[in-house]
Amino acid sequence: MSYEELDHTADIRLRVRSATSDSLFAETSLAMMQIVYGESRPGTVSQTIELSAENIENLLLDFLSEILFLSEVENIVFSSAVVHITGNSLCARVTGEPFDPERHRGGTEIKGVSYSGLRIVKEDEGYVLDILFDV
Repeated sequence: MSYEELDHTADIRLRVRSATSDSLFAETSLAMMQIVYGESRPGTVSQTIELSAENIENLLLDFLSEILFLSEVENIVFSSAVVHITGNSLCARVTGEPFDPERHRGGTEIKGVSYSGLRIVKEDEGYVLDILFDV
């Protein structure tokens, strides 16, 4: 996974790099899970997520918000994602393990995904994303 944390006064700002938009979405979701829960192990609990939005940025925010919601409501720590984007729609299979307070504590609670400063740029080598998580 290729991401770095950038300076921010109050929240968590990341820059994520990936070769494709599919892997960019997947890697960003896993980075978010690492921030909240630390390292997780592969699991056997899976969810399918299907979404559409008016543009790629909204699609990403909706996807990350759905993962955050599922994680909190169904107590799943996601450790892998396979994402397929077609236009402004996606289908993703996310897999993880049940939340275990002994192994998954100590992270930073993310309250939401912010539109502020959101930027997806296509470069020669792939995609670069700047994103802000509200903590």
